[in-house]
Amino acid sequence: MQRSRFLLFVILAVMATGVFLILDGCGANEERGTGTASTFPVIDEALGVIRDKGVYPVDQELLIEGALRGMADVIGDPYSTYLSQDEAAAHRESLAGERIGIGAEVTRSNGKFIIVAPVKGSPSEKAGLQPYDEIVRIDGERLEGDSLQDVVQRIRGKQGTTVTMTIYRPDLNKHLEVAVMRDAIPVKTVSTEIMEVRGVKIGYISLTKFAEESAKEWERATNKLIKEGAEALIIDVRGNPGGYLHTVGDIAGSLLPEDTVFAFMQDAKGALTPLVTEKSDKYAYDEKLMNMPIVLLQDKGSASASEVLSGALQALKRGYITGTTSFGKGTVQDITELSNGGEMKLSTHKWLTPKEQWIHGKGVKADLEVTQNELFVEHIRLVTEVYKDGDFHDDIAYGQRLLAGLGYSVGRQDGYFDESTAQAVHAFRVDAKVKADESMDRVFFTALKGKVEAFRNERQHDDQLQMALGYIHYKMNEK
Repeated sequence: MQRSRFLLFVILAVMATGVFLILDGCGANEERGTGTASTFPVIDEALGVIRDKGVYPVDQELLIEGALRGMADVIGDPYSTYLSQDEAAAHRESLAGERIGIGAEVTRSNGKFIIVAPVKGSPSEKAGLQPYDEIVRIDGERLEGDSLQDVVQRIRGKQGTTVTMTIYRPDLNKHLEVAVMRDAIPVKTVSTEIMEVRGVKIGYISLTKFAEESAKEWERATNKLIKEGAEALIIDVRGNPGGYLHTVGDIAGSLLPEDTVFAFMQDAKGALTPLVTEKSDKYAYDEKLMNMPIVLLQDKGSASASEVLSGALQALKRGYITGTTSFGKGTVQDITELSNGGEMKLSTHKWLTPKEQWIHGKGVKADLEVTQNELFVEHIRLVTEVYKDGDFHDDIAYGQRLLAGLGYSVGRQDGYFDESTAQAVHAFRVDAKVKADESMDRVFFTALKGKVEAFRNERQHDDQLQMALGYIHYKMNEK
């Protein structure tokens, strides 16, 4: 098995519908629009009909890509998919230690492409891009008809090259030309801090995905926590969609004795292969990790590789799981490169816990179920439109939910802007010290976003984390 190419990752994407055909090759050396595509006559018949009689001309390469997507789609497995050359590159980049770009999050709101925030220290921040900047042109070309993915692809490029953007800045009510040089943006997947609870130092470590460099980040982070006096560990994999199998194996190896079975791989014939922890010459983990009390925090967004870790810790009684039941993805994907530059990502194995349990569709149940505060599960977004009494929109429902979560009295949360909503908006604007009227505008949504983010950053509001801290303190005192 090619260990480095096995993935445990949840991809939440809309799959393009393809033609359900089986291909043997892609005719890469044929002239466009001529020749055969495979050794299956029916495929060539279909290609000929479309090419010769279709009202809408289609490039043969696109037809073949559609067929490749169709082969993956007909399996009926959301995790088996064909990736075009560009999609494959983007997927690899998502799990790499760095990516090339300008370092800015972009979203689409009401048909506009908006800068959410520049990454601190990134080329976009140095160039002066700001939240709510609307991208109007990229390298002199307008964005009509572009998807968010199209815009992101146009912004990305080779390191050291420059992208020029025309942006509209609402605060100035004017258009600006901004040139940004693309550079390598480090992708950090691990963050830590020491939390002290009634005299006990607890190391908190967050894992956002199991990427290529995550084990190295884990090594540095855990060694740092132990040097700072951590006596126990909270591992936070909430919202972690997974990643590489070898990465979760390396991390599990720092917490479990050598030669411990932390999962099983099961092939299509049902044969089981144990996955065991190995002594690593690559990473110098502090041996104290092996004996530290552990609580793992998970939620419904914790999937795949995250579940391998939580399933192992739970089954081997090495850690206590707090939060909610995880996502429930129990398959492993292998990636095969194709001759056209694309890749076929195929579910080739199931993975099972050390107790040979398959959690697919069921998830790993938390030992201690804790429902999270609603403000922590709400996706925070930018809103550029203006809403007032009598309007109806999902943006209004979003604002109503956040207001209710912050303690303001809102009579409804269905998106209709009624009198109670107006009163809550006015009260919030007064408290936030912004222009006191009763509309939901950009100023309102910006202030609301800031208040919610500040709420989230205050650890005492994180009910699941507080329960984890309380449990570890209890176990430490129990000894």
